[in-house]
Amino acid sequence: MRASIHVLVIDDNPVQLSIREAVLRDAGFLVSIATTGPGALALLTAATTPFQVIITDHVMPKVSGADFVRALRKINPQIPVLVVTGMPDIESDYEGLDVLVRLKPLPPQELIELVRAATGQDKTTAQAS
Repeated sequence: MRASIHVLVIDDNPVQLSIREAVLRDAGFLVSIATTGPGALALLTAATTPFQVIITDHVMPKVSGADFVRALRKINPQIPVLVVTGMPDIESDYEGLDVLVRLKPLPPQELIELVRAATGQDKTTAQAS
């Protein structure tokens, strides 16, 4: 059942990106990756399999996570978004954008549970802020 869940992961740090990708693939999710917000937006418009969850970093070159989510919300206002960041107190940057913010390091099992919760597989883990 989890294999049908398509997750888009965005991070400019190749180590963070590959770790999240591997964790989610090992958990049975279909994963696409992007290293920039514009690259992620291009994937969103070209995807033949729709994304059910997006995981993004906050600090990225050129387009921040918050700017990416603002652009995303114009295309898809309902898709669940998880922001994984090393920066505390960024919630105000995402005010009104319906995202869940979690601090790094995010343990692999918590990442998996958050994706499951965002897709309705586990209602007990995630709440949007």
